[in-house]
Amino acid sequence: MIQTASVGKKPVKRRIKDPAGDKVLYGIVHVLMIVLLIVTLYPLIYVISASFSSPQAVSTGQVVLWPVDFSLRGYQEVFDYKVVWIGYENTLFYTVVGTLVNVVMTLCAAFALSKKTLPGRSFFTFLFTFTMLFSAGIVPTYLNLKDLGIVNTRWALILPGAISVYNMIVTRTFIQNIPNELSEAAAIDGCSDFKYFTAILLPLSKAVISVISLYYAVSHWNSYFNAMIYLSDRDMFPLQLFLRDILVMNTIDASSIMDPEEAQAMEGMRDLLKYAMIVVSTVPILMVYPFIQKYFAKGVMVGSVKG
Repeated sequence: MIQTASVGKKPVKRRIKDPAGDKVLYGIVHVLMIVLLIVTLYPLIYVISASFSSPQAVSTGQVVLWPVDFSLRGYQEVFDYKVVWIGYENTLFYTVVGTLVNVVMTLCAAFALSKKTLPGRSFFTFLFTFTMLFSAGIVPTYLNLKDLGIVNTRWALILPGAISVYNMIVTRTFIQNIPNELSEAAAIDGCSDFKYFTAILLPLSKAVISVISLYYAVSHWNSYFNAMIYLSDRDMFPLQLFLRDILVMNTIDASSIMDPEEAQAMEGMRDLLKYAMIVVSTVPILMVYPFIQKYFAKGVMVGSVKG
């Protein structure tokens, strides 16, 4: 441990020995973190390595850490299925447009509920919170969307989940932690609530906006259940549904195949496609995280502390 002390006008650094108990604690913490890192990274490394291996190596369990019999056959099979590109296009649309709608709705609701002068503020907060505990269910939701005329349209995957109450509460708490004197000073200068929201509040909320944007984007990217229920036109299917179709098409009952080698080959191909599809559907959304990493920790911590 290094401690800085001032001697005259010049700072002097002195090294203070850590007690033996602290060294043991640090050692235990480091060991636990290394174990946690290995437990977290190994499945990811295994999936990537298996996706670049041959079907025989995957089915016989030869893949442990690195690819065995390097092969791109899994990715060739996935991308040869032409509708995968349609799925990518649709998923990008749902992710970008859906996230934009989510963030706008969340920020507007959070800003309004952060105002203590809002009439009925407690009542509206209760209504939002109530939806976290109780929901209508699949059938009433489907009938409601059908009456609105948005079943089998792109909006069926965007509007029903336009706002997450949890993200709204985190964003509201973040906004409440911004000094109220800033709003009062802006009001004195003749700044309207809308201008204060767009010109002052939004630039100060980059951290929490980045966090909720990531949450919403990941949710849209991985969503497939709502598409199975509300969509029947394959031209609007997201990527996840097409990948599921590929896996189902390559699932064959091994008992119907008399040749054991052929059955093992089909099983290996099915496993290889599974790993390739995991990589294909995961890598694009993972590439977004490094760009907002610097805001992530701040947004989560500040937005989670009650102000």
